[in-house]
Amino acid sequence: MSESKTVVIFGLSLSSSWGNGHATTFRALIRGLNADGHQVLFLERDVPWYAGHRDLPDPDFCRLAYYTDQETVLDRYGAEILKADAVIVGSYVPDGIELIDRLSALGPKRLCFYDIDTPVTLAKLDAGDEEFLARRQIPLFDAYFSFSGGEVLDRLEREYGASRAVALYCSVDADRYGPTGEALTWDLGYLGTYSPDRQPVLETLLIEPARRLPHMRFVVAGPQYPETIDWPANVERIDHLPPDEHASFYSRQRFTLNVTRADMIAAGWSPSVRLFEAAACDVPIISDVWRGLDDLLPDGEAIFLARAAQDVVRVLTETGETERLAVAASARQRVLGAHTGLARARELVEALQDEAILRRA
Repeated sequence: MSESKTVVIFGLSLSSSWGNGHATTFRALIRGLNADGHQVLFLERDVPWYAGHRDLPDPDFCRLAYYTDQETVLDRYGAEILKADAVIVGSYVPDGIELIDRLSALGPKRLCFYDIDTPVTLAKLDAGDEEFLARRQIPLFDAYFSFSGGEVLDRLEREYGASRAVALYCSVDADRYGPTGEALTWDLGYLGTYSPDRQPVLETLLIEPARRLPHMRFVVAGPQYPETIDWPANVERIDHLPPDEHASFYSRQRFTLNVTRADMIAAGWSPSVRLFEAAACDVPIISDVWRGLDDLLPDGEAIFLARAAQDVVRVLTETGETERLAVAASARQRVLGAHTGLARARELVEALQDEAILRRA
């Protein structure tokens, strides 16, 4: 274990997993940091849409503080920000551009960015949309930690001027995600907030198979789906599923579906947190296809890939129980070996210990 570090994180949300994947990503990472003796202060903007849906208002693995404006939070925590070994700003933080400029002016030891939406961020910047990060700010960071790996890292350094781009995939909290041993309820399920660019794939890989297999049971869990969607009678809907219920949800599926946002598919090497969580729960995954996925979970060995409805139908109807369990076990072994919150926390600390990014002390 490395020497204890102090880290200050400004993130979209830690307290609420409602309608975002950031909270579970941060929770797994920070729990991993805490397990290795590192100290984290997480600063979250107090906004009504998360305040009304907080499923972790008072974590026991870090300090969590809410703020209403940047001037107050920087006045109150300015000394800790300057003493910290690293200050990390996450993607989609409200008024992020102003916050980054203020933090850069303070001059912490290391100022880093953790982009949990890298392909979306770059697509927005390419379109001139600087919602939470300005293109001019990317060179300000001592390290740009990216949800996406592969060629995206080269692009960040070559095209956007990042001093150092480092892959920091999301991860799973292995203590909270695992098989529960419950009886199977559904043949295929999906967990995810509604997204317009994911919906056509969900239509192809779950809704259409449900129509073709009326004797099988399907489920979709997640908020914000329009009332106009025509769900087949054998598709159960669950609006919001808090993280404490995820393991049970996955464990009751014969197969689970992974659907990736269009920008993530275009970028490649962008595994979602749901992919790792499902694998940790020992449920075999059927996924859409993108570059880099086979490096993480080889097709036919640790995952089933599907491009069309008939591919899903074939997996659901022709996969024997021995093969189903073997694929699930292979994925679980790979994820628990390299993609836990503890593993990711150690990758982060290793990067922070690199003297090449210590430019502000």
